[in-house]
Amino acid sequence: MIFNLFFKRLKKLELIGADFIVPCHLSPEISAVDMEIRWFKETDCVCLYKNRQMFKRRGYKGRVNLFTEELDRGNVSLQLRDFRQSDVGDYLCQVINTERTEQITIRVGYVMGIGSVHHFK
Repeated sequence: MIFNLFFKRLKKLELIGADFIVPCHLSPEISAVDMEIRWFKETDCVCLYKNRQMFKRRGYKGRVNLFTEELDRGNVSLQLRDFRQSDVGDYLCQVINTERTEQITIRVGYVMGIGSVHHFK
């Protein structure tokens, strides 16, 4: 199945201590349930979904999650709980199936208490 990744731009919001979503979706809207999903912050893999199991990096346990109930609709967004200044940076989402690997980098920024997301390939 051929697919691409895209993200929906979010409005700016207060971040520190809040829950925050790094948005990422498959296009067309196909199921990602049986795909491998990897989320990296810079070079560290913070969340891995493989064989219908989720693995989280030690420093992110309890703070990162995927919306597993929405994977069947192509939602591979990363949820960050208790957002911290150290969470600012570039996030890479990789989605892998048997035929294809797609990835997108999303920059999470922080300016004076306001967060934003921007993407670049």
